[in-house]
Amino acid sequence: MAAFPFSAIVGQDELKRALLLTAVDPHIGGVLAFGDRGAGKTTAIRGLAALLPKIDVVAGCAFRCDPLAPNGLCADCQTAGKNGALNVKKETASVVDLPLGATEDRVVGALDLERALVKGEKRFEPGLLARAHRGFLYIDEVNLLDDHLVDLLLDAAASGENVVEREGLSVRHAARFVLVGSGNPEEGELRPQLLDRFGLSVDVRTPDDIGERIEVVRRRDAFERDPAAFAKTWKRKDSAVRRKIAKARDTLETVETPDDVLQKAASLCIALGADGLRGELTMMRAARALAALEGRDRVTLKELRLVAPLALRHRLRKDPLDETDAGARVARAVDEVLAP
Repeated sequence: MAAFPFSAIVGQDELKRALLLTAVDPHIGGVLAFGDRGAGKTTAIRGLAALLPKIDVVAGCAFRCDPLAPNGLCADCQTAGKNGALNVKKETASVVDLPLGATEDRVVGALDLERALVKGEKRFEPGLLARAHRGFLYIDEVNLLDDHLVDLLLDAAASGENVVEREGLSVRHAARFVLVGSGNPEEGELRPQLLDRFGLSVDVRTPDDIGERIEVVRRRDAFERDPAAFAKTWKRKDSAVRRKIAKARDTLETVETPDDVLQKAASLCIALGADGLRGELTMMRAARALAALEGRDRVTLKELRLVAPLALRHRLRKDPLDETDAGARVARAVDEVLAP
């Protein structure tokens, strides 16, 4: 069945904004969507795949190498490049699912046993990290992911590459991906090291507006009755969003971030006691991506207000004397520090 159209999703504005921002600038660091079951988290994430612009890849490369980044080419592409120009083709950036029960070999790759047994050749079979390179890696119920897989993801996310050494094989390839996770906080918390790797965090709640709930049910029912016809109805709007993302990518580097905006971002992080400098960096990148999406050439406090909760709510220290949830604490600080 085709994915539910992204443009047809009712509500969940914060989640949709976060996903669009990471589509414009993957360096933001990914999205964590925690909240109620059945509130549309997975639907929105899967709908994003159809909106991703095409990218240039080396034709026939199992690692989706970028022909414009010679330092990140795999061994085969480096050899081919020395012998002549690389063949290039357009592909849609991938959204790869990482199942909770996945083995280490499936994630990082392993020896191709069939070729080894039949032909006696040692050949590497790429894993999910290779498929997700320059795309999105999606983990549903990310808080239930096994610790050994969390360690693999942390290593890859920190280094930007995947290294496999086993059965006489030694393979190194680029593995830069946007990590997207969803889950229910009632089923357990995320390891702090992994939580810190997500650039943006979204609290997803079931809508309490009757009209909105009815519209969600109506659209979902129409989609399940005839997915092709429903997708066709929303094709034009999805195409418009895709063009908007592509244009924002092209103009992102020209968007200016004034010093007074950076000063406000730093003041906000200090007021909230956020650890490290990732809060400021993420806010700056997200605000710049939002400005590019909206066709502006300069970041303002308006963009900063919209992205601050996304970038900071999962970076706050827990205060045993303050029972206020993180989202409310960020909102309060935004009102105080970013007051017009």
